[in-house]
Amino acid sequence: MKMPSLNTQILIGAILGLVFGLGMSTLAPDSATREISLYTSGLLGTLFIDLLKMVLIPLVFTSIVVGVANLQAHQQMHRVWMSTLGFFVFSMALSIGLALFASHIFRPGEGLHLAMFQNAMQGFEAKQMPLADFFAQFLHGIFVNPIAALAQGNVLAVVVFALILGISLIIGGERYRNILNLLKELLEITMQIVGWIMRLAPLGIMALLIKLVATQDVALLGSLGKFVAVVIGTLLMHGLVVLPLILYLITKVSPLKFWRGAREALVTAFATSSSSATLPVTLRCAEQHLHVKPAVAGFVIPLGATVNMDGTALYEAAAALFIANLVGIELNLMQQLIVFFTAMIAAIGAPGIPSAGMVTMVMVLQSVGLPAEAIAILLPVDRLLDTLRTAVNVEGDMVGSLLVNHWMKPKP
Repeated sequence: MKMPSLNTQILIGAILGLVFGLGMSTLAPDSATREISLYTSGLLGTLFIDLLKMVLIPLVFTSIVVGVANLQAHQQMHRVWMSTLGFFVFSMALSIGLALFASHIFRPGEGLHLAMFQNAMQGFEAKQMPLADFFAQFLHGIFVNPIAALAQGNVLAVVVFALILGISLIIGGERYRNILNLLKELLEITMQIVGWIMRLAPLGIMALLIKLVATQDVALLGSLGKFVAVVIGTLLMHGLVVLPLILYLITKVSPLKFWRGAREALVTAFATSSSSATLPVTLRCAEQHLHVKPAVAGFVIPLGATVNMDGTALYEAAAALFIANLVGIELNLMQQLIVFFTAMIAAIGAPGIPSAGMVTMVMVLQSVGLPAEAIAILLPVDRLLDTLRTAVNVEGDMVGSLLVNHWMKPKP
């Protein structure tokens, strides 16, 4: 009997994870079956995440260096760089605009009271992060000792150093050919290891979803239903309509063809809530299923996993307006523009790990005078919403790689 494809296995694993998680949520909290199941699923899920993290830094470093060096000429590199950043800023701006528009129409948070979340806010201490401090911390984290960045898993610093090294290899030309060939071989080895890890993806994703669904606070989720519905609705609109429409209008790639090729990465992103952990799978889908040139994919996707966060930017803008409605503050046009830009900056600065946006959310709230402590209200539903917004983040990276790949084709 022929085994189903890896994509099908991952889809089956995701469905089983949701079903078992819902079943476990009905068991008593002190049930031995529940505790054993949660421990086992937590162990399997953590193992899968750790394996992906193991290959993350060597994959990011080698793929960006090789990707930049393979562009061969300064003019080509300049076009790829400008096209990539241009699309990232444009897509994040669209996602934030969509969030602000939907929040104005549906006004989530009106009629609720902070008192009903008093228990959630007790014991929560918001870290103060003024705008100036955020910029200083963001810039300080970019230019660091590359050995320390590699050892500590500082993805943004690794990306910057890899870009500089890739440019140096271009300038050096044939003198550094041996170094480039060595890095190419290291990239091939890393991708081979990724293929081995992906054989565990169906079990890992099932385990992660079991634990996620079984541990949600359903009662509190219901009280935040309107906000959750607005965020999910706008994320789906951006992910199912806006991004596929942009892709189709420019490249003529149909949404169905794109989703078939991207399914493996999107399901992994949904289960892991980490665009960085999903990066090996995203690269694999872009190059093998969507047929993006390795030089383009190796540059666009690792960079996107660090700076292109459509879902996170959308969520932070919607959350800022939700909290403003909740505490009875009406934001004027200037304040909403501040939310617009700070949400984009905060999303760029957010690391690609689960719930990282909650840290930079403080900056967005404080930029317009909203109480930073109010983000405790979002904690019970953040992990759930993080799954979908991460999938949209990863989708944006793959769409960007396809667009840049299209723009880099020689004109007839």
